[in-house]
Amino acid sequence: MSDLPEVKPPVVTPVRVVIALCLLAPFVAMLWVGSYTKTDPAFIGVPFFYWYQLLWVPLSTLLTVIAHQLWRRDQRARTSAKEGVEA
Repeated sequence: MSDLPEVKPPVVTPVRVVIALCLLAPFVAMLWVGSYTKTDPAFIGVPFFYWYQLLWVPLSTLLTVIAHQLWRRDQRARTSAKEGVEA
């Protein structure tokens, strides 16, 4: 046994900040109702209020997939770093 303390990776990393931003962006966009409560600009006859909200459906899906992929990569890196320290 060595007398060296166990080195743990930091809890808050830039990757985890990006993950949080990807997950928070749709909530902030939808909860800030004042930013989209208008009818103009209309898109192919659909008022802004509706198409803006519908635009966030695929956008939030994409952001969630990105966050998931980043999380999996972060977990793999932490696991391999942990196994490297134990070996």
